[in-house]
Amino acid sequence: MKGNITIKYLQEYIKAKDNDAECNIYFIKLVEELGELSKALLSDAPRATEENIKGTIEEEIWDVMYYLLAMANKLDIDIEKWIPVKENINNEKHHNNTVFDPS
Repeated sequence: MKGNITIKYLQEYIKAKDNDAECNIYFIKLVEELGELSKALLSDAPRATEENIKGTIEEEIWDVMYYLLAMANKLDIDIEKWIPVKENINNEKHHNNTVFDPS
């Protein structure tokens, strides 16, 4: 794979291919995918391979991420902008000495 996948790229990619549904539809799909992820985790689903991702935890994690980002797109939220803000709050709240510095 060439280059790194950023959240900004994923949001733009998803917006280009899937921007027709309303936010509540993406939320319903997210809840459905969370259920599928839960099932995969509890059933000890196989791990993905280069040949097969179907029915794996990796597949379900991507599906959850996809619908979260689709919802963010519908709400016009730039996730990359808000990650450091929220992480700084989390680190202070939990007295975590880890510095969030993606530079």
